Amino acid sequence: MTNDFTALRYERHGSTALLTLDTPANRNAFTPVMRDDLARAIAQVSADTEVRALVLTGAGGQFCSGGDLRGIADAKLDNAGWRGRMQATQRWFSELVLLDKPVIAAVDGAAYGAGFSLALAADFVLASPRARFCMSFLKLGLVPDCGAFYTLPRVVGAQRARELMLSAREVGAAEARELGIAMELHAPEQLLPRALALAESFAGASPLAVSLVKRATGDAGALAALLDTEANVQALAFGSAEHRDAVHRFLDKKPLAFQWPANKEPNP
Repeated sequence: MTNDFTALRYERHGSTALLTLDTPANRNAFTPVMRDDLARAIAQVSADTEVRALVLTGAGGQFCSGGDLRGIADAKLDNAGWRGRMQATQRWFSELVLLDKPVIAAVDGAAYGAGFSLALAADFVLASPRARFCMSFLKLGLVPDCGAFYTLPRVVGAQRARELMLSAREVGAAEARELGIAMELHAPEQLLPRALALAESFAGASPLAVSLVKRATGDAGALAALLDTEANVQALAFGSAEHRDAVHRFLDKKPLAFQWPANKEPNP
């Protein structure tokens, strides 16, 4: 099919829609163009009754590195501007989380910040052994966004969600599977074929039954409330001196001020 997107590729594999984030030069970061493409692509998937499942993946051996920090530094928005930008992202993100079709994320390489949140929006996360997940927001003086306050505690529980958010530490593939973040691990060359096979299995399922299961196991009201909170608090965080300092440090390749101490004691 014709791909009229700039930062991603939209392909059809039978009854499966495959969205590939495709800006390897910045590890598929969430630039404004990427966000706009995702909004249009997800709306297209939602409206197409012939699509029975969606697979999300990234090009170049990476899933998504999160926010585009250079673009953030250049945005020059006030708190109201950041709130509006967050709300614009949340509209398509909410549509993705509440999509009446199974969503499968195939994660290879980095899933950082909003990239981690994007993976968590899927019903099933498959990962390669070189996948790395990180709620990196706190290192940048920010709070998690793209629905992480809703999705992460539902996957790992409240205490572990707080630890991952407040430590901003990296989670490797094996730990991600232990925590329930990743359902399965597959070699990089088998990752996308496995995701597509899972997705295509839903060609023979009742779309109504699938929709009912997803709605019964979700909570649209809780999602809406947490997204509203997220937009408000992230707008405040974007305006903080700590965030501005962290972005400048990152762009100047200087050490960030916050680092979580490594746990040197082996887990029993």
